[in-house]
Amino acid sequence: MAKFGKRTRAAREAFAGKEDVTVEEAVALIKGNAKAKFDETVEIAMQLGVDPRHADQMVRGVVGLPNGTGKNVRVAVFARGPKADEATAAGADIVGAEDLMETVQGGTIDFDRCIATPDMMPIVGRLGKVLGPRNLMPNPKVGTVTMDVKEAVEAAKGGQVQFKAEKAGVVHAGVGKASFDEAKLVENIRAFVEAVAKAKPSGAKGTYMKKISLSSTMGPSVTVTVDSAMEASAAEAAE
Repeated sequence: MAKFGKRTRAAREAFAGKEDVTVEEAVALIKGNAKAKFDETVEIAMQLGVDPRHADQMVRGVVGLPNGTGKNVRVAVFARGPKADEATAAGADIVGAEDLMETVQGGTIDFDRCIATPDMMPIVGRLGKVLGPRNLMPNPKVGTVTMDVKEAVEAAKGGQVQFKAEKAGVVHAGVGKASFDEAKLVENIRAFVEAVAKAKPSGAKGTYMKKISLSSTMGPSVTVTVDSAMEASAAEAAE
């Protein structure tokens, strides 16, 4: 049997017997046990009643967290001419066209979000096998294929989070840092859950939101009740 360190044992003991608590209780528990030497990310995992292998059950979207993510997001933009200048002025970390494509093809992916103008998609399309598995492929459905690169870059830098259901129907994302005030974390969590609720696909059958868990980067997870995680509008969307 694996031996746990003192900090891990203490955290596991604090979480023992805690399940299906309110979002507020979960956040307090997570913050109180985030003892790593860095500012841990608070993460959410949602088990959904969908099978993403079917097109009419895919869950995908984007949400602007009201209090940001606490993370410095590096943004790459595929654009030329005035749009490239617009992206740079908006704060994009990397801007390019064929040169950026060659950099990515060479194995260097030094960014967390990728944006492209529509005319760049023939170039970006060649990177599908590289960017796709990393969930970095620009997509008009989440606003990363757009002529308004200024708005897209500012949104990415300002706390916008993309989400997509994995093969097992799980949606996972970071919703803030352990150093955030409890109220701000709760607000971010509910905004995320509401966005996932609104993204309910037409092909979803039965219970849509099956389970919601919260954790910090290095800590145990705790389940929260779906009702406490949703605002009234999200609850209506989930019915």
